[in-house]
Amino acid sequence: MMVTGFVVSSQRCKMNRNILFKWYDTPRGRILQQSETAFLKHSLTVGCKQTIVQVGVLGWEKEFIDCSLYQHFLVIDNTARDCQAAHRIQAEPDQLPVLSNSADMVILPHLLEFSDNQHQILREVERILKPEGKLIILNFNPWSFWVWHQYFWDQKKPDSLRGNFISRTKIVDWLKLLNFGVEIAAGFRTDVLSTGVSRSERNKHSVRVVAYAIKAIKRCYHIIPFTPVSVLRPRLAIVGAMESAVSRDCHSLNVAASGRSSRRTA
Repeated sequence: MMVTGFVVSSQRCKMNRNILFKWYDTPRGRILQQSETAFLKHSLTVGCKQTIVQVGVLGWEKEFIDCSLYQHFLVIDNTARDCQAAHRIQAEPDQLPVLSNSADMVILPHLLEFSDNQHQILREVERILKPEGKLIILNFNPWSFWVWHQYFWDQKKPDSLRGNFISRTKIVDWLKLLNFGVEIAAGFRTDVLSTGVSRSERNKHSVRVVAYAIKAIKRCYHIIPFTPVSVLRPRLAIVGAMESAVSRDCHSLNVAASGRSSRRTA
């Protein structure tokens, strides 16, 4: 029964993501795609020889990354959808076939809101990322008027955009529990084209924001052990010996100072 439930959940996620791909072909979807493309281009700060893992295919990867230049760009998805010349592996997002501490950057494009195992996906991402590795998350904003309309009014339609939408603050809290530090948070609107990252960062708190993006870094804190201090036994000091030593030091300093002054006078 557990295996059957897992298969049904996986099939439902595939169906919802297929609806997402159809929505990208609408006018609002194309505006969101252009804004997200600009953000992804700005956020790809890793070298060409480093490993980038994208969990969840989009179909327009060539818009923000040159697969011929980034030869270690890997796309993992549980469908057979084409990902435009990128290396693709068909696998479940909560069971990534990637070695631990091997990826320099992970991209989650609208995957968490269409999954019933969100915590496990984030744990898998934390596992495969190297220390100080980058994570980029694209999600829909659950407080958006457009998302409310799609969820409450169109949820009975077969082509409605249904999902487990997560707020940006909740995602940030989850990332903090996994020792991630948020570097950039941006919001995207579909009523106006915003390709500037700085403007997208200013819109992250607006209710008109349809989707948001988060760029985080995996922090690794090393524990520095303290050397145990041994118990020191109290010792007696001879006052006369200390006074004679101090007087000798003062006498030597006075002799040196008088020598320098005599040389300057000569």
